[in-house]
Amino acid sequence: MALVTKNALLGGRPSAVFAALGVSTGLAAWTLAAAFGVAALLRASEPAFAAFRIMGAAYLIYLGLQALGFHGPRARGQGGSGPALETSAPSVWASYRQGLLSNLCNPKIGVFFTSFIPQFITPGDPVFARLLLLGGIFNVMGLLWLFAYAAFLSRAGDILRRPRIKAALDRLTGCVLIGFGIRLAAERH
Repeated sequence: MALVTKNALLGGRPSAVFAALGVSTGLAAWTLAAAFGVAALLRASEPAFAAFRIMGAAYLIYLGLQALGFHGPRARGQGGSGPALETSAPSVWASYRQGLLSNLCNPKIGVFFTSFIPQFITPGDPVFARLLLLGGIFNVMGLLWLFAYAAFLSRAGDILRRPRIKAALDRLTGCVLIGFGIRLAAERH
């Protein structure tokens, strides 16, 4: 939701929708990984889980710093230090990529798909097909929620884009993303 919020404020409804589509694509990939048993391997392998966890944490912290206005030297143009304010809206494909990567780099989704969803498979069910069905239902529910949230944000966009409110939301979103990144980095398998 933090990425959808950030993209809605920067690029409006199209950016928010594409961020949601990226998240949904990531969920679809995790659904397939769980159905093929790849997510179970991640769950069983401490080094693989740790690598994904650190990668995901670093990406969330990077996105949080961007939301707070910190960018690399190229974004500042001068090569100096300090924050640089983001002035342009991300492309819809950049929003999609953010949603996708934030989801793919989160090993907790893989653990969720191998721990929670199998509880709803009864003995004798075709496991592969049932995992795909349940993962698909979960994905569609999440996508519908994110689309509704994007629609709400786009309607409230004029209020949310007021400079003081936008600055506060950017700080909040940045802090939340950094907090999630730190929490993910600190968690153990």
